[in-house]
Amino acid sequence: MDTHFEQELDSLRQRLLLMAGHAERGVTRAVQALVQRDHDLALRVKSDDAILDRFEVEIDEVAITLLAKAPLASDLRLVTVAMKISQNLERVGDEAAKIAKRARDLSQEPPLKLTVDLTQMAGMALGMLKAALDSFVQRNSAAARAVLPRDQEVDALHKSIQRQLVTFMTANPDAIVRCLHLITAAKSLERIADHATNIAEEVVYLCEAHDIRHAGKAPPATTS
Repeated sequence: MDTHFEQELDSLRQRLLLMAGHAERGVTRAVQALVQRDHDLALRVKSDDAILDRFEVEIDEVAITLLAKAPLASDLRLVTVAMKISQNLERVGDEAAKIAKRARDLSQEPPLKLTVDLTQMAGMALGMLKAALDSFVQRNSAAARAVLPRDQEVDALHKSIQRQLVTFMTANPDAIVRCLHLITAAKSLERIADHATNIAEEVVYLCEAHDIRHAGKAPPATTS
């Protein structure tokens, strides 16, 4: 393989990993701002979202250049997968910014007399994201596939938190707005887990040249 092309490919991977680090840190800090009622930290998370937007644009520009040079089908898969992972990381940043916005608003309200385990949910979603990204670095299809069923655990916790908040605000009408903020934050964490799942599916495609997105979701065939 051309040495210059390999260097450019490695630069693309490194940019993607830098972007991943920013995305993971954004989620961690957003949840921290929410739990600790830290108004200033919430504002910083929202402002840092622009960094991920710039990363996505830069990665797309590099990737488009590389697509015209890729000598092998495996290289084409790597470049296109990098673009898709970048898109998912940018959306993870968007969800972190949404959580930060709720943290900002909640920091100006009296605390709820209710414990909602968003920290556990964030840990599960971030664990999925890290595992998916590690599988990309290691080109490990089995590790990527192992991420997929974990999304169901996040979904189950999400539903449990939603039920808990709906029950609480039904009994405490004065807490409705604050509960809705937490419901929105929980939904953002659930979406972050979805983006981790998307990344894992892309890694499977990269390693196996097999697209498993929507596998098992097709409607049953109809007979005429």
